[in-house]
Amino acid sequence: MSHRFSVVQTAPPDSILGLTEAFNADPNPHKMNLSVGVYKDESGQTPVLKSVKAAEQKLLDGEVTKGYLSIDGLPDYRNDVRELVFADSIAADRIAVLQTPGGTGALRVAADFMATQLPQARIWIPSPTWANHAAIFAAAGLPVETYRYLSNDKTSLDLDGMLSVLRDQAKPGDAVLLHGCCHNPTGVDPTADDWKQIAAVIAEKNLLPLVDFAYQGFGDGLQEDANGLRTVLAQVDEAMVCTSFSKNFGLYSERVGAVSLVAGNAAECEASRSQLKRIVRTNYSNPPRHGGAIVATILADAELTQQWKSELEAMRVRISRLREQFVETMKSTGDGYDFSFLLRQKGMFSFSGLNPMQVDELKSKHSVYIVGSGRINVAGMNESKMQPFCDAVASVMS
Repeated sequence: MSHRFSVVQTAPPDSILGLTEAFNADPNPHKMNLSVGVYKDESGQTPVLKSVKAAEQKLLDGEVTKGYLSIDGLPDYRNDVRELVFADSIAADRIAVLQTPGGTGALRVAADFMATQLPQARIWIPSPTWANHAAIFAAAGLPVETYRYLSNDKTSLDLDGMLSVLRDQAKPGDAVLLHGCCHNPTGVDPTADDWKQIAAVIAEKNLLPLVDFAYQGFGDGLQEDANGLRTVLAQVDEAMVCTSFSKNFGLYSERVGAVSLVAGNAAECEASRSQLKRIVRTNYSNPPRHGGAIVATILADAELTQQWKSELEAMRVRISRLREQFVETMKSTGDGYDFSFLLRQKGMFSFSGLNPMQVDELKSKHSVYIVGSGRINVAGMNESKMQPFCDAVASVMS
């Protein structure tokens, strides 16, 4: 008897999550995993924020139902997203916000919306970008194109190259993916003046900006990290924003995200909201409650809000300090290596400049796991292990 599933081929492992599987199987007690994008504290753990614990206790004490949420999620949570992302830059009746299972869920809902409602649109994504971006858009049926992002030195933004591609090759009606802050995987962000030029080209070409905003608060601060997004919104009438609270609330496993659509007027906003809700209904039906309720509980309580902001600031400062420590340690390691370009990068990730052969040697000889592009999760570094890590990097560079 033949089996219908005999034709199914084994899918390749995820390039990042597959590294974690290899890391977990590695018996070396001194191994380091700097591949997956999660924050770790001095003890090497991904902590639960104290503000989150307090909010969960309040929820536990007051919870009276496990009933379904509406298709678009908790109203208080949606209002919080609108405030954190947009503040008062856009009239509320022009913004449709839907709670989603993480930022990835938000991206897929946005992709499905564009594929069904804007069928002639292509989406332009930066090269490089988060490895899952192209796969998400392709799975939704969107044609995917790329624009230049990094200069040849791999340490700075190629603004001229980026704008040249968008101006000369993108067509009116296409979408362009932007990282709101803390570009993944490079940590290279546009300056304030760069954002003005990017916004001008997007407006000139009538492109739809889709902003992946997964690291708000990890770059320069909660409000500062929204400046690029708001610069773009000042030049266009329509946009989509995909938000994640995995990092800034430490809610990785709770899958807390949102997709926001900015329309030209209230009527168009409501029509678009109805289509977004239809997409959700035929996918996961409605979002999970717990993570969104945590965010809403924290932001409804002034004391918890201040505690969360302090914890977020502490994470941001520590990541910056780890980057500085790595640069200083590399200067004094071996023949001395200049990684000072990392100091201009922001957020959890940095492009190290290591090539695939050096990355492979780090894994095979030193049990240090980073992705093949050379991206390092700075937030996974550890003060007490910095010297041996830098020794390992120096050894593969020599």
